[in-house]
Parts: sequence; structure tokens; C-alpha cells
Amino acid sequence: MTAELVRGQNHPLDRTRVEIRVAAGGPVVAGVTLGDEQGRLSGAEAVAHPGAPRRTGIEVPRQAAAEHRIAVDLDALSTAVHRVSVLLALPTGIGGLTAFGAAAAPSVTVTGLDGTGIARYTITGLGAESAVVAVELYRRQGTWKVRAVGQGYADGLPAMLRDQGLPQAAELAAEIEEAVGRGQARAVPAPAPLAAGRSERPGAGPAAASAQDRPSPAPATAADGPAPSGAGAGAGSAAGPGAGAGAKAAAGAKAGDLPPAPADGGPIDYRHPRRRSTPAPVPSAARPAGTPPSATGPTAPDGSPLPVAGDAAGWSMDERLYNQVWGMFEDLARSVAAYRSAADFAESRLEQELDRALADPRHRLGTAGEDARATARDKHATLVTQARAALDRDLAQLMAESEVVEPALPPAFARWDNPVWQGYHVPAERPMALRLGDLHLPEVLDLRIPMLVRLPLERGLWIDSGLDSYAHGAGPERDVGRRELPGALTDGPPDESELRRLAMESAVAIAARLLAIHPAGDFAVQVIDPGGAAAPALAPLVESGALPAFPLPGAKGVTAVLEELTRRVELVQMAVRHRAADALPADLDTAEQLLIVHDFPHGFDDRALTRLRYLADEGPAVGVHLMLVADRAQSREYGPVLDPLWRSLLRITPVPDAHLADPWVGHAWTYEPPLAPKGSQVLRQVLGRLAAARKAS
Repeated sequence: MTAELVRGQNHPLDRTRVEIRVAAGGPVVAGVTLGDEQGRLSGAEAVAHPGAPRRTGIEVPRQAAAEHRIAVDLDALSTAVHRVSVLLALPTGIGGLTAFGAAAAPSVTVTGLDGTGIARYTITGLGAESAVVAVELYRRQGTWKVRAVGQGYADGLPAMLRDQGLPQAAELAAEIEEAVGRGQARAVPAPAPLAAGRSERPGAGPAAASAQDRPSPAPATAADGPAPSGAGAGAGSAAGPGAGAGAKAAAGAKAGDLPPAPADGGPIDYRHPRRRSTPAPVPSAARPAGTPPSATGPTAPDGSPLPVAGDAAGWSMDERLYNQVWGMFEDLARSVAAYRSAADFAESRLEQELDRALADPRHRLGTAGEDARATARDKHATLVTQARAALDRDLAQLMAESEVVEPALPPAFARWDNPVWQGYHVPAERPMALRLGDLHLPEVLDLRIPMLVRLPLERGLWIDSGLDSYAHGAGPERDVGRRELPGALTDGPPDESELRRLAMESAVAIAARLLAIHPAGDFAVQVIDPGGAAAPALAPLVESGALPAFPLPGAKGVTAVLEELTRRVELVQMAVRHRAADALPADLDTAEQLLIVHDFPHGFDDRALTRLRYLADEGPAVGVHLMLVADRAQSREYGPVLDPLWRSLLRITPVPDAHLADPWVGHAWTYEPPLAPKGSQVLRQVLGRLAAARKAS
């Protein structure tokens, strides 16, 4: 099982010939330095880079790319080498990223030659840095280990090499950049089309909608975008970058960015630049004799390629599906942006032509004026009809893709009504992402995009149980969403008691999913419920043993849980800082923890609030995650003291609500919570199987 490392953590290597796989949100340069016991380099010959890709026991790629594989033979290294550091840097002069913080977090995986994962490290927390020491393999008492480093440098490659004691750092950095420039053509290929048969979409600028939060792309790591983006996984994980207009999107496009118009004045290509294309059907004249049409891939009756689940880049099927979902997410966002822009243009043109018709006194009365106005309205209707036809064509492709992808999703990505849960088995490995709910736009209510976020969670969650948030934003998205959610809300304003019940049920559904998609014993849930009102919703967790008992009521229960988790965070932080994981107390539960706080801030004093903010800030890095079920209005008495806490959490809602924005064009997406179908026992069945696996282990 691949070990997931956090910054400073180490992991033993059980072999000396390994492969280091790098996945980033855009083109990066990969290199390796060979240092002594103090990490100092003997000279330029101790650096493997694109200009000198081979050193004894080391081979690195010759160009910048979003994915790399580095071969390492530790037995072949000189006895003077004690540290093998993997360096990542952003290339200059090829139109790519200028800072790692502008794209999905890069990840580094150490594997065996057969692809078996040993350790993985996702380098989070990067901002203005353009170079980073990702991981290092180091020799200690005759054995090799891998350590997650994540040391970034805002001054780039020269500063990173200088920090490793290389006197000629600037000269070597220039040599590396020159070598990368020579290989630019093969390093950054043009973006491939998304899927055969998907038309180029005429359109223009985005219709940016204000929103309170943005769903994390990534992870893209495919990081975060899929290569996703996410669904394209966001970068969501490894995916090939694109050149020119595509390079920006491949590196993790910022909100509101659209591909620039081509120089020849042709239509803008809104297709996701980082998804693998389904090959176009081979014409019969070009097909070898005797080769059936099906040999070129599945096709529809009209000869167009059929969608395929997993049709995206990635090391595993889960990663490919993650990236494909993020790709669908981006495709839908850009298609709707093109439609809305075209519709806005048609409306603006209609107003201008009507104004011109009315500006001439001769056309204000009589048949000439009527004809001018009728002509303007006909042009408007034609433009809107054409735009809608283009949107419908894209939506049909996405609907067909969704129908193929949704049944193929693993439990971590699947809805509770997916048949995959009926055959659920406790996993042996940790998941890469989690489905937090569904997203949709008013133009296509039947197409739900899974909202996938990378794990481990880098932000806590806030399930908003307050009425104020819904009272100030009534709109068609909210009304439609309420009618569509079975057993929740119908027409009219939300009911306060029903809203609180649904908020806690949403929290339990997310907690149950997190428990189910982790190996038995690797994830635990703790609950703070000072008023004891959450007992009915917590029943499935208690009955299955996932929660040992109902939480203690009152301030005593609040203090006990916060003290335990604060102690855990502090001890793990010290162990990571001093590389002393073996010194952790035997009674310390090292499983990842999810803390659900119900009815916050009821039962919290100033000391408890301080501890909660500490857990929100420091907990995610060491495996302690926060989920608040709260009405922000109830904490107004604290003034701005809690504002940083609210800002650090991702707000989701227990009923459909249009408050999340995509990272590409800023549409307001309606979010739907991941509740189990009304009357379904799937959640209890899954928790029961998990309990049986815990007892057997």
C-alpha cells in the first residue's frame, strides 16, 4: 500500500532500484542532485538535469512536461552520496506558469520498477515559489529512506541550487534553461481535442457570477484540476499540458480565464486541453482490408465515437475517472459560458438595432418601422437558436459521457444510489478523492457533475444550517433545487427545524463515506454535540460502532474532545518535526480524525474557541479535519473574532443552493448534498460491513 506522506515525514525503502513519478499542473523541469551527508554538492557534475540527464545511477527527463519519470539505482551511487534530492522548477520563456501556487499542487510518487507504489507526497502550501525540493532519498545506517521535503524557493532554480552549496548556481541554472528551451517543441505538445465529434464552440467571454466559495479543483492535483480539473481532475492529477492557448489551461486556469481567440480569427476552442481524445473513426478507404469497423474503437450508429469511462490521463483507473469528471466539469462550464455570451450578444444587438430603428423619425410609425423591428427580432431569435443548438450538441455529448462514467465510478466517487455500494468491500488502500455532492447549472438540470475534492482534505467543511443564507438569495436555482430534492424541502422558505435535521444528516452521510472509503481503522470520527440534539442523525454511526457512544452533552463533552485532539495534533507535529514517529505514545490513535461539531458555538467558551481555531489551522496537515454544522448568525456576538475560521472552511449546504463557483468562468453552480435516497438502508449496510471488517482485523 502506498504511504501518503506529509511534510517532514519519512518512509523506509524496501528496494534500491526505484522510479520517481512526478505529476504537476503544468510543465515543470525535473532534476536530481547528489549530496553528501550535509546535503552539499561536489560540483555541477552532481546535478542531473535536462542538459545532462544521465549521472551514475540517475536518469532524468530531457524536457519540461507535466508528467515525469526519474530512474534511480541507489546501489550504483558512489559511497560519498548520502542524499538524492528531487528538484522541480518552472521553466521560463515558454509561456507557462510563473508560480506553483497558480496551479494544482504537484505530487511525487516513489514506486518500484513494476509500478508498485511505495510513498507519495503531494506538495501543498506553495504560493509564489517557482522551484521546490520535492523529496529526498537519504542513506541512514546503511539503509535508504524517502523524506517529504517540500522546500520552495521564490527566487527560482538559481536560489535552490545556491542553497545546496553550489558556487556556480547561476551558470548551471542558465544551462538548464537553455536545454529546456531547445527541447520546447517536444516538451509541450499542442493540446489534443477532448473527444472526437465534439464541435468547436463559437463563443466569447465568460459571464462571471459572484459566489461565496469555489470548489477545489484540485487538486487537480490530479491534483486539483483535472487533469482534471475535474474533474479533469483538476489537474486533478497528471495530465499533459498544452502549448499556446492550451498551456494556460493546462497549468491550471484561473477563474474567468478563457482560451484566447486564434490569430486567424477562427472560432474559440472551448474544449478541455488536458483530456485524452477518443480516436476518430478511420475512414473505410484508409482502413486495412479485413479490419472490422469496431477495431478502431466503439462507435455510434452514425460513425461517431462513443464515450468511454476513464478516457483521461492518469496512473490508475480512479485517477483517470477523477480527471475525466473534472474535464466534464470544465467542458460544461465553458459550453454554458459560450452560450450565455452568445445570448448576451444577441440581446445587445437587438437593443442596438431597435434603438437605431426608433432613432429615425420616419421609422417610428408605419410599416417601415414595424419591418425594421421585426427584422431585428428575427436576427435575435436566429442567433439565440444557433447558440442553443451548439449548446444542446455539447450537452448531448456530455450527457452520453455522464451515462457511461457514472456507473463506472468507484465508491469514493459514486452516489449512494449507485449499485457499486451493493457490492461494497472495505478497501485496502486510501482513496485519492471524495465526492462531496453534485453540481448543476440551470441550463441543463438533468446533468449532475460530481463534486470531487482531493484527499486528504486541505480545508475543513462548514454545513450551513442557518436560515439567513437562504432568505437573501431566492432565485430559480434554489427553487428548482428544493423541488428536486426528495424528502427534503418543497416550495416556500426553508423550515428551520427541517434545515437543522438535514444539515446533520448531510454531515453523517459525508462522515460515513469517509469511513467507508478508507481501510478499516485508518479513519475515525469524533463528535461534539453540547445540546444532544444530533442523536437521531448519529444513530447509524453509533449502531455500527464507528462512533463508540453518543457524545457527552454540555461543556464537559466539548472540553474532553478538544483536549484529546489538540494533544494528538501537538504530538504528531513534534514527531514529524523531529523525525521521531516511533516515539509516539502507544495510546495515541494515529488514524485520521474527522471532528463533527454540531450546533456551534453552543457550549463553547473562549478557551474552547481557541482550541477549535487551532485544530482548523494546524489539524489538516497532521490528519485532523473539521466539519462544522452551524448557523453563522448564532456566533455574531463574537464579532470578527471568528471571521478567519469561517473563511478557512468550505461552505456547503444541506439543501440545493447556488453558492459555489467554478474556477474557469465563475458560474454560480447549484450544489446538492450527498444524501442517501429516502428510505434507503445503504448507509447502515455499508457501515455494518465496515464494522465487521474492523472486528476481523
